[in-house]
Amino acid sequence: MNDTASPKVLVPIADGTEEIEAVCIIDVLRRAGADVTVASVKDHEITASRGVRIVADCLIEDCRDNDYTLIVLPGGIPGAEHLRDSPTLIQMLHRHKAAGGLYGAICAAPAVVLSHHGLLDGCPVTGHPAFADQLRDGQPVADRVVTGDRCITSQGPGTALEFALALVARLFGPDRAAEVAAPMLVG
Repeated sequence: MNDTASPKVLVPIADGTEEIEAVCIIDVLRRAGADVTVASVKDHEITASRGVRIVADCLIEDCRDNDYTLIVLPGGIPGAEHLRDSPTLIQMLHRHKAAGGLYGAICAAPAVVLSHHGLLDGCPVTGHPAFADQLRDGQPVADRVVTGDRCITSQGPGTALEFALALVARLFGPDRAAEVAAPMLVG
């Protein structure tokens, strides 16, 4: 890792968030040394899509005026819908994108949140195959993980680790991603 400040990452969550995706993103980015904030769009404690309870660091309103290197959205239904319906989060995403920030989403979130709010601007994108027809403003690609200039997307729970490592590679470089992957026995 370099001597500069750790990248600041925001991971919004909501009731119905896909827990594998959320926890994998949070865990891998923290292993890499990112300063990760988990912010709920409603209550501090959420019940994820399979009944796992997750406690957020704060509420999204507490993050409203902060700047982040990366904002990354886990999927899950109805979690992605709750993220889509959060005015504070959507304002933050638009401001972040306009400032040239890096953003990403996995599973249903690329379609349900990013495409719904016009945040893809024709960039290459992937998501859960069940939502591929909703990726209207992006260029859908059938790959497991798609890395565009500023937007990184992935297909779902089975690609969450690969996605999280792609985020690490973008923030810290491929060598750091390999360092993080090795003790996790990712080949």
